[in-house]
Amino acid sequence: MLQLGITALIAFYLACNLGANDVANAMGTSVGSKAVTLRQALVIAGVLEFTGAVLFGHAVTETLATEIVNPALFTIEPQVLLIGMVCVLLSCGIWLQIATARGLPVSSSHAVVGAIAGFSYVAIGIQAIDWSSIRMITVAWIVTPFVSGTIAALFYSLVKRLILEQSDPLKQLNEWIPWLSSALLGVFGIIVLPTLSQPVYAFLKQRVHIDIPAHDIPIAIGAIAAVGLTTISWQQLKNAKQENINLPTPLLLVEKQLAKFQLLSACFVAFAHGSNDVGNAIAPLAMIAYINRTGTVPLNGITIPIWILLVGGAGIVTGLAIWGKKVIATIGENIISLKPSGGFCAELATATTILLASKLGLPVSTSHALVGGVVGIGLVQDSKSIQFKTLQGIAGAWLVTIPISAGLGASVFAIARSFF
Repeated sequence: MLQLGITALIAFYLACNLGANDVANAMGTSVGSKAVTLRQALVIAGVLEFTGAVLFGHAVTETLATEIVNPALFTIEPQVLLIGMVCVLLSCGIWLQIATARGLPVSSSHAVVGAIAGFSYVAIGIQAIDWSSIRMITVAWIVTPFVSGTIAALFYSLVKRLILEQSDPLKQLNEWIPWLSSALLGVFGIIVLPTLSQPVYAFLKQRVHIDIPAHDIPIAIGAIAAVGLTTISWQQLKNAKQENINLPTPLLLVEKQLAKFQLLSACFVAFAHGSNDVGNAIAPLAMIAYINRTGTVPLNGITIPIWILLVGGAGIVTGLAIWGKKVIATIGENIISLKPSGGFCAELATATTILLASKLGLPVSTSHALVGGVVGIGLVQDSKSIQFKTLQGIAGAWLVTIPISAGLGASVFAIARSFF
């Protein structure tokens, strides 16, 4: 138990560094567009990151725990795999702490996959690495920023053409509020609610004896939420018109209203990030706990205990609260100058991309998705406004993360093996 407790603390350390680095993925654009303050961003992200990690983080965690390295090759010596996973936790935590100190939004997915591959190579050889899974994850990494950027650019183009560039943008916003509400809540509802509503369905069927189609519950919840958001937004816009009747331009009032939509989209990104990136912190811990409990390696998948998800979620929240300020500035302010309309579209695209990946169990990079979304907005606004020097630094950090984490994983494991 002492050994597992120490390992849980190391996983908590990694989760802290992951939260510190990746908080920008959830709230960077909202802070950059002045939709929320830094303090508000940290509180909101903390709650939603934790919720996403605990409720929707199982699939990605299982993928990282069992599909990067080939567990069957460690059946004779499961302790080797256990030591290797401890080394993964340490090496990833060290690299993420270095990157955070420099304000670089690196990919924790890159770090974990690289570290697992590095220790596996030293432990058994190149055959220990599941290259088919590596190829699938690598393709997902490459595709992620393009998918997110395309969604963001298309959505922002519509908002710009149908609302911002019209002669009466306030009237247009009033007409489009129901559609914006439906788009925002639809992304969350279609991908997440079918999973989260399963306990409600089971309760109605088994305890209340109401047997309705399972898909009707998320549809009903989504519809009620969309109507509620539309009604509230209409009332807020009406009040804002009365309070700000002397504004020099209606666009300022439009952006002020869209800032509220951006805040909600940022919440979805925080939930999405927690659901996908918690696996990077706790997948090695899940493997360690399984080996410690059974003395064997998992060959047919692995069940993630709730306490492990809680460790990951708590670590993410702690890290982003203590060290999360630097990376927020990099994504939120140093790529392009964002207004709430652009930030809303970038975050909606990011949440869509990451939640789909979480649903499929793919450990993609939230950094990739959000940077892609921000660049997509910049291309629609004015490509000259994009700070390509900042992008070069971010891309460089992405590229070096895999070899650095692989080298760290291999080195730490080689040192640890000499002592055990």
